Amino acid sequence: MIEFFNTLTGKKEVFKPIKENNVSIYVCGMTVQNRPHLGHMRAYVMADLIRRVFEYNGYTVKMIQNFTDIDDKIIERSREFDMDYRVFGERYIKEYIESSLKMNILEPYYYPRATQHIDEIINLVETLIEKGYAYVIDGDVYYKTAKFKDYGKLSGKKIEDLISGARIEINPKKHDPLDFALWKKAKEGEPYWYSPWGKGRPGWHIECSAMSMKYLGETFDIHAGGTDLIFPHHENEIAQSEAATGKPFANYWIHNEMLRIKGEKMSKSLSNFLAVSDILKKVSPNALRLYYYRTHFRSPLEYDDGSLKEASSSFERMKRFVMENQSGADIDGDLFDELIKNLNNNFNSPKTLGIMFSAIKDANNGIRDKQITANTLRKALEILGFVLEGEKKEEISDKVIDTVVGIRDKMRAEKLFEYADFVRDELKKLNIEILDSKDGTKWRIK
Repeated sequence: MIEFFNTLTGKKEVFKPIKENNVSIYVCGMTVQNRPHLGHMRAYVMADLIRRVFEYNGYTVKMIQNFTDIDDKIIERSREFDMDYRVFGERYIKEYIESSLKMNILEPYYYPRATQHIDEIINLVETLIEKGYAYVIDGDVYYKTAKFKDYGKLSGKKIEDLISGARIEINPKKHDPLDFALWKKAKEGEPYWYSPWGKGRPGWHIECSAMSMKYLGETFDIHAGGTDLIFPHHENEIAQSEAATGKPFANYWIHNEMLRIKGEKMSKSLSNFLAVSDILKKVSPNALRLYYYRTHFRSPLEYDDGSLKEASSSFERMKRFVMENQSGADIDGDLFDELIKNLNNNFNSPKTLGIMFSAIKDANNGIRDKQITANTLRKALEILGFVLEGEKKEEISDKVIDTVVGIRDKMRAEKLFEYADFVRDELKKLNIEILDSKDGTKWRIK
């Protein structure tokens, strides 16, 4: 049984799939106006954890994660760099995919792009016009927000409060200040596509509705994204999708809280973001994943260098314990069941990690069997998306390292210390650390 907090109902619920043993998930992906940063990656590591937990529980997961590759900001920034918007956005798509692979994030079923789905978007807009939920003014198409009676059911906002709020865009073209653009008439020099309403391009919200329904159906299981998207983006997705189909859009909504730096949301617009690829030059992907997992995704996460370094040290301690003690396949069933129970309960990674580190402490104090504990943790780490194998540079086998260390021991015994130190230093370049002690020589992967 998997249960988690559903933003739509405001409470924790037991998951019930549309199709038995299957789960369909749509993840709101990047708007490719700038480099992928740590805030983005928190959302996608969260989605990866959710997927892994479902798959461990025997579900077949179909996950879609889009790229918004056309919008006002992309056009504006591509002009600043004097680049075609497609070339401009492509480099950030490439950087994201490279970073996600380093982070061992499982690839989705598909990465749809908004510009690849113009026909689906136009068809959806036409349906909304036909049903009386949208209107055309001078090449622009707007959604009639007040006509959708359930507007605000995700965010909890009321239309009357929104009308009087300061966030509403003033636009004399619109019938109502809450109405939002489904299709935008192209301005001079902007990219455009032909439509029944003239040359233009899609609005942001309609893109995700068209892409999610194309690949997952008119109603799917889970929609995920950051809390900053709840309103207006996700609220508008619900309004336009359910108005078009007459069916529920997504049954469950999962949102991660923001990553903050010096008390502010890490974002491209504030220019206070840290690019993921730059951070991964300083710490391992495993360390960054652990850093995210230490705080539940529904809680804000404050960035600081010290916490990231601490996460790196913590992961190295766990890895060292597992690598030095694992052997065979026997596990502690009770410990493993406790770990899975917490992952199945709102994907509680902080509590899961706490139990894992407590188990290491108990094993080192003789309360638990080291070998069985290490085997158990190894299995849990794999479910959590950590990578323990393949970290030795150039894939050097343990047997080869043991042989080299044994030769070095003979050099030390014959007082050939200069040669022994040379071997130690060369192994260090391969991230292999030599530990000399009175009890003999040991080695470990740094």
